[in-house]
Amino acid sequence: MYLLKNLLNIFFSLRTTLWLLGFSLVMLFAGAFIMPAHDEFQALHSSPLFEWIQNQPLKVTWWLWGLIGILSVLTVNTLLCSIESIINKRKVTQWLLLISPQIIHVGFLFILLAHLLSGLGSSQVMAAAGEGSEVKLSGGDTVLRVGDINMKYDSYGYLTDWDVSVEYLSDGNVLHRDIIRPNQPSTRMGFNINVRDLRPYPVEAVLLQINREPGALWALIGGILFTLGIVTLILLKIRMEK
Repeated sequence: MYLLKNLLNIFFSLRTTLWLLGFSLVMLFAGAFIMPAHDEFQALHSSPLFEWIQNQPLKVTWWLWGLIGILSVLTVNTLLCSIESIINKRKVTQWLLLISPQIIHVGFLFILLAHLLSGLGSSQVMAAAGEGSEVKLSGGDTVLRVGDINMKYDSYGYLTDWDVSVEYLSDGNVLHRDIIRPNQPSTRMGFNINVRDLRPYPVEAVLLQINREPGALWALIGGILFTLGIVTLILLKIRMEK
């Protein structure tokens, strides 16, 4: 019982948060020296983190495992500290002052969730395709079919504009139609599809970069909440000081 009480005190402590953040900086600092020195990290961005890390030697990934462990404990610490803060300050009349730090914490947790989801299911594929080509998308039976590739040139023969029509298919049925343009990728079904290069001759073809980031939406929500909480807290503090 005494051991359990001490363990809970550790998880409920703000000092624990500071120590965990300090340890995470140490791990990141170590990774900054280890990553450039090992070729294994070149494949990191083309496969999910947790799939990649299991196939790599511990001597180059120990800092990543340590960082994952620290972030796991930090998540529990953040949740418990938020709950304790709400319980202890539930009689505060200015509820915005009470809830603003918790909004920051929730935003932080959503960002961690986004990284976890991307670590489990993200992918990056490069594929060359011409008109009528089909590219299988990861994570299911969905296929991307490339339609018309339109390139526009000026009188000097320089490329001035382009667009590529695509279709998302499943079992031969069209799920979505979209058009990729400059600075306008196709973002459907959790995929982000960009045109990295175009080839006009001898036949029109494109080089597609297909990214899958299942945590992108949660990262956006987390970032908005985190920013909203900080701005609200600052404005309340300024108002109280006047």
